[in-house]
Amino acid sequence: MTAFFIGDVALDEYYTADRWPGRADKGMVKELPAEIGGSIANAAVMHATLGGATQFISLLNDSPLSERLTDDLRQNGVGVDHMLIDPALAESRNLIFLIDGEHVVLTVEMGEQPMWLAPETLTALRCPGFLYTTLYRVRRLHSRTETGVLKQADLLANLREHGRHAIFDLDVGGCTPEDMPYLAGAAVVIFNQVGFRAAFGHDDMSRIGGWIRENGIGWVVRTMAADGAEAFDGETHLRMAGYSVAVVDVTGAGDTFGGALTWCLTQEHSFAEALDFSIAAASRSVTSHGPRGGKADAETVLAWRQEKRSSGK
Repeated sequence: MTAFFIGDVALDEYYTADRWPGRADKGMVKELPAEIGGSIANAAVMHATLGGATQFISLLNDSPLSERLTDDLRQNGVGVDHMLIDPALAESRNLIFLIDGEHVVLTVEMGEQPMWLAPETLTALRCPGFLYTTLYRVRRLHSRTETGVLKQADLLANLREHGRHAIFDLDVGGCTPEDMPYLAGAAVVIFNQVGFRAAFGHDDMSRIGGWIRENGIGWVVRTMAADGAEAFDGETHLRMAGYSVAVVDVTGAGDTFGGALTWCLTQEHSFAEALDFSIAAASRSVTSHGPRGGKADAETVLAWRQEKRSSGK
């Protein structure tokens, strides 16, 4: 079963600073080595490293940087058979500032051009499995079929009818009522604490059971940094603690979590076990620098989790 990841891949340019400057302010930064990242690409790499069959789709220009980004995915075991090219696009880059154990990410705007999926890509997506993506990307999906153009929420619904289950990474952005045609029927919707509050106006997971049932969503997950994560399907409420670790870089922790969760679900693990494994993978990831600091096989994550449990940390 191949999992598809549709989203961003980019060159992450790192800087550190003592503080984030205010309006009309100035500040000094220190440059660190750049690394290849991109939220959904990071999740795809984690999924592939755990042993999952993985395909990644993004829309890039035809520059040497884009070739470098694509080659890096291949080297990490991620399939790029369905990548899309538009020479007019800007370079895919993120500017990441590490400040007081947190990070500020600035992304180069690349526009909202439609992403036209080839017929063979649509065929591949119309197979049972998971699709890990974002609202920003699914709003842009189009494909020509024998009966016309299939696009956006209708395309997503068509994939769901063919057994392709969506996992949405909503991160800090949350969602609005206008987004529900896309989220309806999703297998999993992942928020962090900021995104959950933006979507619902509160922090109480137990209050969204009606929203879950009304929209036919399988599970809602809220990641809570060092405090672990919780999940709710409208009836069962799971909450798993995090791990005490020395934080080096939180960049990519949520991506590690999402890629690990997707892999666990493809392995048909219970959702409780998937949540626990993914928290361990994400907690381990923040102990290393870089957007893919969490990249590891399943044995490594399990051994790390066992060591932390044995030490009581």
